[in-house]
Amino acid sequence: MGELRPLGQDLTKESRALAEVLRELFEGLGVSVRRYAARRQRDPGTFSRYLNGTRLPPWSAIMDMMTDLAEHRGTTVTPETIEYVRGLYESAFDANSSPKHAAQIIEQQLADADHVSRRSSVRGDVLGDALLDRKHRIADLEVRLNQMEATLTAERERAGQLAAAHPEVSELLGERDVLRQEVARLGSELQEAREQRAAAEARCDLLERQLEAVEHPAPLPQPQPQPQPQPKILVVDDQPDNLLAMTAVLETLDQELVTVSSGRDALKALLHHDDFAVIIMDVQMPGMDGYETAAHIKRRPRNRDVPIIFLTAMGIDPEHTARGYAAGAVDYISKPFDPWALRAKVAVFTEIHLERRLSNPVG
Repeated sequence: MGELRPLGQDLTKESRALAEVLRELFEGLGVSVRRYAARRQRDPGTFSRYLNGTRLPPWSAIMDMMTDLAEHRGTTVTPETIEYVRGLYESAFDANSSPKHAAQIIEQQLADADHVSRRSSVRGDVLGDALLDRKHRIADLEVRLNQMEATLTAERERAGQLAAAHPEVSELLGERDVLRQEVARLGSELQEAREQRAAAEARCDLLERQLEAVEHPAPLPQPQPQPQPQPKILVVDDQPDNLLAMTAVLETLDQELVTVSSGRDALKALLHHDDFAVIIMDVQMPGMDGYETAAHIKRRPRNRDVPIIFLTAMGIDPEHTARGYAAGAVDYISKPFDPWALRAKVAVFTEIHLERRLSNPVG
């Protein structure tokens, strides 16, 4: 990760122009990719893709680089420089935003979920075989112990004590105890593998619905004589620009948006409002971050079933996704978010919410 990777193949001219400027800024810092990524607590592989144009970075990462370069040179970032780079950034973002690009994002997530499902399935098979083997071995030991007890019955004066004191019996009892401990451990691991596979399969089903929503968007709902109240979408982000951008993208879905700027405000909003179809939440927020906020939400019986989409600028990698799923998230989307992908995800969660509402009108 010390050297810059070559520019990516088949880049749009807008992505190439932005990547060339970012590479020029980065080279002025005089450090390796790995070292700078560590300095800014970013994944070096992801940061390298920012610089070769194959992944669009969040605007905050570009501002960090310009600020660091100015500090390195003992200057300040001029408004003209910021506006110039922002123009390149917005052009690259617009050029890469399309139903095709959104489908590519969701297809990659589908591939990742499928990989987890298959890996968990294989692990479950291995654990199941090991568990069955231990149970068979315990059964064999039980037979041997019963046979030995029958043989020793004529010799012992007190049924339990003399048999237990026999060296071979003691050895077999110890082996049986060890096997029983292994059975308990393997059973727990097998259950975990099955739960991981079930969760991955559920994500696959969800992502396939999202792909369908990207490729065949549903028509706008027609006015009804007695319209049902629209479900709400809760958007949580500490950056006003992000809230405005998501509002602009999601307001076309004709749903009620509730926007807040902190985890604590999100918890308050969930107390004061009902009927949320989905929560879109930034992971990196000051104070209570997205993980902690999600954990609080999932502990509340009233809100625990509301799906959470995590919005992250850190890149979607196994470590972050595992932590997010453990906290209660059901989906991810990277910053800068693709508007087509975000709309598709929210539209599917809204469909699922409405389906549940119809099947349980009282609840």
